[in-house]
Amino acid sequence: MPNHVVVIGSINVDAILHIQRLPKPGETMEMDAFSQAAGGKGANQAVAAARSGAKTSFIGRVGDDANAAFMRGELVKNKIDTQYVATTSGEQTGQAYILLQASGQNSIIIQHGANFDLTPNDVQKAATLIQTADFVVAELETPVDATAKAFKIAKAAGKVTILNPAPAQKDLPLTLLKNVDLITPNETESELITGIPVTDEASMRASAAYYHELGIRGVIITLGSKGAFISLDGQATIVPAFKVKAVDTTAAGDTFIGALASVLQPDLKNIVEAATYASMASSFTVQKLGAFPSIPLGDDVKAALNEHK
Repeated sequence: MPNHVVVIGSINVDAILHIQRLPKPGETMEMDAFSQAAGGKGANQAVAAARSGAKTSFIGRVGDDANAAFMRGELVKNKIDTQYVATTSGEQTGQAYILLQASGQNSIIIQHGANFDLTPNDVQKAATLIQTADFVVAELETPVDATAKAFKIAKAAGKVTILNPAPAQKDLPLTLLKNVDLITPNETESELITGIPVTDEASMRASAAYYHELGIRGVIITLGSKGAFISLDGQATIVPAFKVKAVDTTAAGDTFIGALASVLQPDLKNIVEAATYASMASSFTVQKLGAFPSIPLGDDVKAALNEHK
């Protein structure tokens, strides 16, 4: 049976500004091109899980604009259950403005829109759905109190929770953290949360210890082109990244999370193998433009892993 992954999170339309480099203060420069694509951290993670074969459901909010119909259609097209995607009247669907440099690196400005209207009551309505999941996944582009409610329901039902603490926030509430099984920050996010700069393996282990002391069993610190550091049950390892030419890093981290959840065992015992699969999936994502358009199918990821052996 495939994993059942429930994602609580953001739904955005990405407006992508293709530029050679970031402008300096006071500088005016031309774009090379402009494009739009479906995105949002939560939606990206759900698509990544679904394309890797997971049964996937979504909890979130959209506005009552044209972008809402577009995003609902994109989620359904990817076989994602949208029963608990609610509508906020008089509000815009979330948007992200992405400054994509020729190097493939990006800077992102978020307009939350309806994403920030998600409430614990919305989550409570989806309690039965959460209780039937294998994994409940969330990030921080929707209100923390809604995520805390989802994780409380999940833990009470014995389900596994995965928190991607992005965009990073200081002083995350214990009501959330006490119900996290696996946390997946990148280097920058981890430093903001722990106060420990991630510079070498010793600092990664120190960061992991910080999370473990909070009661979080598993830690994955994603390191971009350097791979991912994993700490679980007293064991630590680094899963290397697959070397490719990056065109656009948008959704790479989200692809990692969704792909991971699709193949991870609920006991987390195959976490290294699952992270290797997720790393390969991310390597596909950075080679194409956009969020949804760049997320690979599971069969392609598996084929690439077999070729890499």
